[in-house]
Amino acid sequence: MILAVVSGKGGVGKSTLSFELAAELDAVVVDADLGMANLPYAPGPDLHDVLAGRADPTEAVRNGASVSILPCGRTLAGARAADVRRLADTLRAVEAAYGDVVVDCPAGMRADAGVPLAVADACLLVASPKRYALADAVRTRELARELDCGLAAVAVNRVVDDPPVDAFADVLGAPTTAIPADPRLAAAIEEFDPAVLDAPNSLVSTRIRELAAAVSTCRR
Repeated sequence: MILAVVSGKGGVGKSTLSFELAAELDAVVVDADLGMANLPYAPGPDLHDVLAGRADPTEAVRNGASVSILPCGRTLAGARAADVRRLADTLRAVEAAYGDVVVDCPAGMRADAGVPLAVADACLLVASPKRYALADAVRTRELARELDCGLAAVAVNRVVDDPPVDAFADVLGAPTTAIPADPRLAAAIEEFDPAVLDAPNSLVSTRIRELAAAVSTCRR
């Protein structure tokens, strides 16, 4: 299964949830935000190198004890040299070698956000817990529909008060889960220690498992 994790705008915690879901699903997480990568990086070949034809997709995967990751480079030169047309074949190669793949996609409606959606089996839409975020979420869902990528679930992220979960579920037509604000999520990427493994009995881990169960129904 290839799962695209998307959002209508940046700053909603999409990368963090991609990281957590990869840990829960025992999947490889691919940082496909070519210009604004957020997932952990380590020396070695990265997605920029793969898309420029300088590295094989599988040799760029870092196999970690908790999460395996195909990181993206941080340089402007690397982003410019990357050919986004190679991304679909890259994701399929990683899937063939490792199984499930979680793709942390660029935010919004940028052209490079469409490539993972076009190849993915399904997508997870991450949204802010604000009512005005629903319009951005609808636009992202429509892009996924145009590319024949089904919406598996919605995550209303960083919830503090009562979120408009029912409104998101009714309008978007997909199972919707409220992910509570939790400092463990903020630290998870920095420490390369997913909350679902470090604090499996916490509310946030329970909710992430709910998301994982929803998207797992989309496996081929």
